[in-house]
Amino acid sequence: MSFDVASFRSGFPSLESKIAHFDNPGGTQTPAVVGEAIARTLTGPLSQRGSLLVSQRNAEASVAGFRSAIADLVGGVPGGVVHGRSATALTYDVSRALAKTWSPGDEVAVCELDHDSNVRPWIQAAERAGVTVRWLRLDPATGELDLSSLDAITARTRLVAITAASNLLGTRPPVAAVAERAHEVGALVHVDAVHHTAHAAPDMTAMGADLLVCSPYKFFGPHCGALVADPALLETLRPDKLVPSSDAVPERFELGTLPYELLAGVTAAVDLIASLGDGATRRERLVSAAASIAAHELRLRQRIEDGLADLSDHLTLHSRAADRTSTLFLTLRDRSPHDAHAFLAERDVMVPPGTFYAVETFRALGLPVDSGLRIGLAAYNDDAEVDRLLDGLAAFLG
Repeated sequence: MSFDVASFRSGFPSLESKIAHFDNPGGTQTPAVVGEAIARTLTGPLSQRGSLLVSQRNAEASVAGFRSAIADLVGGVPGGVVHGRSATALTYDVSRALAKTWSPGDEVAVCELDHDSNVRPWIQAAERAGVTVRWLRLDPATGELDLSSLDAITARTRLVAITAASNLLGTRPPVAAVAERAHEVGALVHVDAVHHTAHAAPDMTAMGADLLVCSPYKFFGPHCGALVADPALLETLRPDKLVPSSDAVPERFELGTLPYELLAGVTAAVDLIASLGDGATRRERLVSAAASIAAHELRLRQRIEDGLADLSDHLTLHSRAADRTSTLFLTLRDRSPHDAHAFLAERDVMVPPGTFYAVETFRALGLPVDSGLRIGLAAYNDDAEVDRLLDGLAAFLG
């Protein structure tokens, strides 16, 4: 199915600003249908969940719709979908719950490709439980996961935390192979699919993910997070909760009243993506749409890479992995990335510098944190914006 970028762009009021957004790994722009779903739900009728009144049923419908939409998006089941304020908050929550089951002598493995939200919560939980932390390493020459470092997964490993795609380099490590190794020793696998889900419809079963997190605001939805797992696994975890709060799964992990309007916005975002694909089920349409969008993004990424190659005397491109998203990280020679950001901003081109919370990846690359620019594509980017980006970089670099 071909992708009509002009038609897709027309659904985003914010794009009328003429800003070319290449900051998409930090969060995409929001389409009108998502804002409308949020407003429609928020203005009601709406009350606490129940079945007698329309206001109660509206709340129930928003929760059920959210769980079903996220399950279809990542290949999970609705009963295993947990809402959270963010993927970071959810990872902290589940790390604390899992750490209650660990003992001194146990081990956890974390990865240098990861956003810090899939590193620090596990390290801190391990420290509190007296558990050893081991590392899956990045090969800085290739931008790939160093497969020899899978020796970090041992008979004592209780959990492996790994990204499905680096939010800095775009690298997609072989998660299924890592998960197979982890499961051989009885370890759980926690996959950060925040960046990956923005560019694909992940299949958490094929990945071997026991737990998976994603963030709807990275794929056109509102600011919140989702955790997906087998309900049977969630039944084994005992998070801290209030006495009157439900002990059912997944509700036992959701503290306080859910933001029904945001849940409706997430469903609208997933349905928008699905509308771009073909198939009998929403899952099939999501997979089809993801393939169409990926082809569009890859074509634009190749145009950008060709343009950067012409500027190679002035910059270094660190995104080199064979399998990666349409996200590029580069450093400039003798020029400040912050100056480049300001120069491009004057042209209404948004290319941010920053840490991007990828602290361990910077360290593995041997680069100072906050030392480069990240160019991240989304489905609504087009050729005219790529032209403006490349012209702007060329002008800045002289």
